[in-house]
Amino acid sequence: MEDIHFGTDGWRAIIGEGFTDDNVVRVVDAAARVFKEEAASAGRPADAPGTLIVGHDCRQDAHAYAQLAAQVAAAHGFGVKLTQDYCPTPALCWSVAHDEDAIGGIMLTSSHNPAEYLGVKLRMADGGASPKEFTDRVEAQLAVDPRDGRGTFQEVDLMSAYLDALKDLVDAEAIRAAHLRVVVDPLYGAGRGYLSGLLRDMGVEVCEINDAADPTFDGLHPEPIPPWVDRGLAKVSELGYDAVFINDGDADRIGAGDEHGNFVNPHRIITLLVQHMVEDRHESGRVVSTITASALLDRMCRRLGLELVSTPVGFKWIYGEMEKGGVMIGGEESGGIGLPGHVKERDGLLMALLLAETMAQRGMSLGQLVDDMFAKIGRLEFARRGLTVTEGQMERFRGETVPAYEAESICGKRVVGVDRRDGVKFLLEGDAWVMMRPSGTEPLVRVYAEAATTEEVDALLDAAASVVKGE
Repeated sequence: MEDIHFGTDGWRAIIGEGFTDDNVVRVVDAAARVFKEEAASAGRPADAPGTLIVGHDCRQDAHAYAQLAAQVAAAHGFGVKLTQDYCPTPALCWSVAHDEDAIGGIMLTSSHNPAEYLGVKLRMADGGASPKEFTDRVEAQLAVDPRDGRGTFQEVDLMSAYLDALKDLVDAEAIRAAHLRVVVDPLYGAGRGYLSGLLRDMGVEVCEINDAADPTFDGLHPEPIPPWVDRGLAKVSELGYDAVFINDGDADRIGAGDEHGNFVNPHRIITLLVQHMVEDRHESGRVVSTITASALLDRMCRRLGLELVSTPVGFKWIYGEMEKGGVMIGGEESGGIGLPGHVKERDGLLMALLLAETMAQRGMSLGQLVDDMFAKIGRLEFARRGLTVTEGQMERFRGETVPAYEAESICGKRVVGVDRRDGVKFLLEGDAWVMMRPSGTEPLVRVYAEAATTEEVDALLDAAASVVKGE
C-alpha cells in the first residue's frame, strides 16, 4: 500500500503513479472522517455534519479527480459543493470561510510542482491551512479501509462572489485613474483569465501571457521564481509596461517584475506591501513571516514600529499566528502572502491588486517603488537553490548537520546567531544570513542566502551546498 504523508502543505504525487484513484479515495475518505470528528466537536449532528467545498486547479484530469473526491466526501453525509471549473486555492478558501455551513475544504492542486504532479490540500472552516495536528489525524485514518459508497454533490460557481470581494478590498478608482499597464503571467495555472479580468475591469491595460489551457504548462514549472518567470520579465521589458505580475499553479503565490525586466522577489513584495498598508492604508497590527524572511522586512517593521513574528517554513504556521488575532499581514519567502481580514490564507490575486493599488496611489512604477524602498532601508540581495541529495546525504544532513553543525564564520562573515527551528540558519554580521533545510514538498535540501551583493550570496550558497553534501 502506498505510503502517503502530508508535507508542508498537503499531499502530492505524480499523476498515474502515486496520485491514483485509489489513493485519492484513501486520502479524501480519511480527511472526511476527521472533518466529521471536527463537526461533532462543534456540536453538529452525525447525520448533518455540514458542507465540504471541493476545488481544483488546471492540471491533467483535475476535474475528474475532484468529482471523485466530492463523491467520497458526500458518502460521509456531508453536503458537498464542487467548483464548476478550475479555481485558485484562495477562491476555495474564501468560499469555505464565507459559507456558514462549511466545515472545511478540499483543494486538488500541487501548487508550484511540475505539471505531472497533483495533490490534495485540506482547509479548515475559516479557510486557513490545516495544522499539523489535523493532518497527523488524517494520516492515522489512512489505515482504515475507505467506504465503498459514493454520494452526490452539487456543482457551484465559486468565482463570482470571490472576485467581487477582491474588487471591494482595493481602491479601484485610484487604480483606474492611474492608467496602469501591466503584464500578467499565470504560468498556465489557476489564475489564468481571473487576475487579468480583474485588472481590466479597473481600467488597467493588460497583456496576459502563458494563459492557454495547457495541462503540460508548456514545459514551465508553475513557480513564480527564475527561470520560470523569464518570459514575463522579457515581455514587460519589451512593452515598457509598469510591471509584470506572476502567479503560481494555484494562484496563492505572487512574484513580480519591474518595467526594466528586473525580478522583484517576494521579500521585496511583502516589504513594499507592509509599508503600503501602514503609510497609505493606515492599518496596523503584527507582521508574521517565516524563518526564511529577508532582513529587509525586519528593517521595515522596525522603521514603522511594527512587531515582526517569525515562524517555521509553511503557511500553516503563519495561519496559527493569524488565529491568535492582531495580525495585519502574513507572508513567506516563496511568495504566499495573506491578509487575515480577507481570509486566513495566501492570495496571489489580491497581492497583485494591492501592488497595483500601491503603484496607483504613489504614482510610481514598480521599479520606482523598489528604488524608493531601498533609499529608506537599504538594499539586500537574496537567492535560494534546491539541492538533489542521496539518501545517505539526507540522513547525515538531518541527523548531524541540522542539530550539531557549528561555524564561527562563513565566507569571512562572523556568525552572530544560530536558529535551528527549521533546518539550520546562521545569522551573519551586516544582516547577512545563510540557511539549510530539507524541503517539505520535494526530495531536496534547500539552501538560502541573503547579503549585500549577489557575489556574496552566491559564495554563501556554495558554502552551504558543500556543507549539505559533506564535501
